[in-house]
Amino acid sequence: MRESQRISALKGVGEKTEQLFSRLGVRTIGDLVRYYPRSFEIYEDPVPVSEVQEGRVCTVAGSVFGRIQVSGNERMQVTMLYLKDLTGTLKVIWFRMPFLRSTLGRGGRLILRGRVVRKREGLVMEHPEIYYPAEKYGEKLHTMQPVYPLTAGLTNNAVGKAVRQALDCVEDRQDLLPEAIRSAYHFMPYTEAVRKMHFPGDKEQFAKARERFVFEEFLVFILSLRRMKEAECRAENRFVFENRPEISRFLNALPYRLTDAQMNVWEEIQTDLRGGHVMSRLIQGDVGSGKTIVAFLALLLSGLNGYQGALMAPTEVLARQHYENISVLLKTYDLPLNAELLTGSMTAAQKRNAYERIRDGEASIIIGTHALIQEKVVYENLALVVTDEQHRFGVRQREMLAGKGNTPHILVMSATPIPRTLAIILYGDLDISVIDEMPKNRLPIKNCVVDTGYRRKAYAFMERQVAEGRQCYVICPMVEESESLEAENVTDYAQMLSAELGSDIHIGCLHGRMKQQEKDEIMDAFGRNEIQILVSTTVVEVGIDVPNATVILIENAERFGLAQLHQLRGRVGRGQHQSYCIFMSASQSEETKERLDILNHSNDGFFIAGEDLRLRGPGDLFGIRQSGILDFQIADVFQDAKLLQAASAEAERILREDPGLSSTCYARLREHIDRKIGEIMLETTL
Repeated sequence: MRESQRISALKGVGEKTEQLFSRLGVRTIGDLVRYYPRSFEIYEDPVPVSEVQEGRVCTVAGSVFGRIQVSGNERMQVTMLYLKDLTGTLKVIWFRMPFLRSTLGRGGRLILRGRVVRKREGLVMEHPEIYYPAEKYGEKLHTMQPVYPLTAGLTNNAVGKAVRQALDCVEDRQDLLPEAIRSAYHFMPYTEAVRKMHFPGDKEQFAKARERFVFEEFLVFILSLRRMKEAECRAENRFVFENRPEISRFLNALPYRLTDAQMNVWEEIQTDLRGGHVMSRLIQGDVGSGKTIVAFLALLLSGLNGYQGALMAPTEVLARQHYENISVLLKTYDLPLNAELLTGSMTAAQKRNAYERIRDGEASIIIGTHALIQEKVVYENLALVVTDEQHRFGVRQREMLAGKGNTPHILVMSATPIPRTLAIILYGDLDISVIDEMPKNRLPIKNCVVDTGYRRKAYAFMERQVAEGRQCYVICPMVEESESLEAENVTDYAQMLSAELGSDIHIGCLHGRMKQQEKDEIMDAFGRNEIQILVSTTVVEVGIDVPNATVILIENAERFGLAQLHQLRGRVGRGQHQSYCIFMSASQSEETKERLDILNHSNDGFFIAGEDLRLRGPGDLFGIRQSGILDFQIADVFQDAKLLQAASAEAERILREDPGLSSTCYARLREHIDRKIGEIMLETTL
């Protein structure tokens, strides 16, 4: 079998299973080989009950003490028992598993493995794995078991079996890295490294294999950027932008003055728009620094010069918010331009009318989602596209837009605070502008870092905020207890919080497994204050702007990087009311306390990013990706900063010596980049 073959060539992968894999983007054997685990379960020796630690996944052995009880209702049945050994007794609970009463009630020794949390009654192990009889645990003891991202209907065991078969197709000649690079960095041979990525014998083997593929991922990314940059440098600016008095009048009429940093970036954008080549610029600014108003000025200048500008948002909810805000600005300040909204959920008739107004040039500023670059959209004279880092344009998108007219200017907005040394590498295809000054009228967010014993007080505080008309977020790392033993659980958490706070407070639930339409409906309801508390995974990190939200409680805060925690904190503090961020951590380690204390005392994203970079050691390589920055499969910008810098230096050397990658040793690398350049990392998902 070859890597290019469909996965249906594997034993046990029928039509239905092939469709399930397809949902995950796995269509060929080669795709499956590179479908790496998102974490590992590491099976260690059981510890005495007296030594279990809050916030840790522990393994304990013992016997059932007393009766096994089942309580709750049909929606949320809770099975509870006490496990006893020679050192003490531990309370254990499972959700929606009432059958355990008869299964475990027969007596005998058993082993349980799960996360230990602190409740009012003390330490509790929640929803652990069960090994009964206890001897079954010996099959997994001292092993690292891969945990794959799944979709409904596909089990972790099924993915693992398919991967084992696929690995038999891997050959060293498929390696993208030339021998000289492998030797220089002492990387594992390709076939060995691929196997260790899925089934390592120990942590050290996995770390060595991961290092090799993180370097490759960064190298491919950077070479793709550099080649795109060269192509764009040759793109001639065919648009004529002249000064328009309406812009000065608009700025003077605003009830606030733009900061010096905003004005400096605006000057850089105007210089680009009047330059000899098409603009490709990134505006990097902290949450609330005023990037959007600067982008609006660029759209305004484009429209007033007789061109069209498009603003692409990551979600329909945010697209509608942008449309409404821009429409208000145009009307309030008597600006002679029309805005148009275009999203995928609009009716066919609404879309037809929008297409017509865009084609005829009646719409000067078009706001929407990726629907803006669909085939049916014909622009009269598109000169500017404003997007955000979640929708960075790849080659395919730029070609599609160029096919609709002249190659437009591109302006990318990013609220991700990245140290400039890394930003220059990561955004190598873009010139970088930084807004490093906050508007004077912004109320700083008040922060607190607390342990899980503060949870009741946090709920009471949120209840008071809701009573005053405000709204709140609660962030949990994962979706369901079955997806990870190590995280607060969004769906159960929402039900628990609802029972805790009562029916007068409407609580919504949001996670990445939902369909986009369902996500949009929930975020829309939250935006209208029909939902007062939104329990969510990190999907709210972008794509939602609710000025009325004043509290964000982040559970398991120790499991995120500082930069991502800062991004999440940016969901509040967007309105006129004082806002609060509660970082709740189950960890007692001094290292965790030091990291979170930085957030407790600073709201400066760029300072936090620098500290994140300084404090990141090897990190938890076996858990969730922490940075949340850009669409890397396994790499983490902060954790792997040294590898990123090494890959950047190697890319510069390669392009200096062989700009076209024409040497035989770069043949596979060049072929991979040419095939993937319009797809990997740099493009919008169509």
